[in-house]
Amino acid sequence: MSTPWCTGGGATDCGPRGENQDAYLSAGRVHIVADGMGGHVGGAAAAQAVIEAFRPLAGAPVATPADVKAAVERARSLVADVSHQAGGEAGATLSGAVAVEHDGEPWWMVINVGDSRVYALEGGALRQVTVDHSHVQELVDAGRITPAEAESHPDRNLVTRAIGDSWPGFDGWLVRARPGLRLVVASDGLMKVIADARIASIAALAGTADAAAQRLVAAALEAGTTDNVTVVVADTLHAQTPRDASPAPWTAWGEDALDDDDTTVSGRARVDA
Repeated sequence: MSTPWCTGGGATDCGPRGENQDAYLSAGRVHIVADGMGGHVGGAAAAQAVIEAFRPLAGAPVATPADVKAAVERARSLVADVSHQAGGEAGATLSGAVAVEHDGEPWWMVINVGDSRVYALEGGALRQVTVDHSHVQELVDAGRITPAEAESHPDRNLVTRAIGDSWPGFDGWLVRARPGLRLVVASDGLMKVIADARIASIAALAGTADAAAQRLVAAALEAGTTDNVTVVVADTLHAQTPRDASPAPWTAWGEDALDDDDTTVSGRARVDA
């Protein structure tokens, strides 16, 4: 199943842990990863609930940014059901991209809640689109530690946002669907042990999206990841050239974006439900 202009593939492994609390969907329009919160009751069920919330969009003939927002809201409702059934708090991260149409043109809508990530790979250059919802990212933003120090900080596993907490929003970006653009979506089991430069090299050299995802998971296992590891890779095939072919790769999406001129920005756009 695929849209006329994109395709993808994914891979996952529990690593050294007894249970895989990651889940992914790479089909049609939807290419997402959910990482169940290890300290929560029902983490695996929460991650799967997030995936099920987005499954109807995978085969949809058309999808819009508003449809993606509705899927996030549906995910929160389903995870709340998991918490109720489990008798405790359940949660999961959500990161990925959905192929949408906006203003008559194809775009990727990148979304994020938590510390899984979405990268854009184009022309051999890898850039992180999402911004981690984590304690160490807040320290970086405040200038208290450097990005390099964040990689080994003892609190790097503390997530500040999740599907299942009281925050109703998510971060969203519209990314131009240019031919040759490859998106890499990964749970933190990959980034804990594989540097961005290595992610770029593996993803660039792999032929298909599915092969890239499998090789990145294998690299994390070989590097000794201590966590579940899941990777989804999505490729842009033959999307039409946008009317505004400016080099800036992504645009923040928010409540007013559908009426704006899609001005490119460098920061996140938080969407409140």
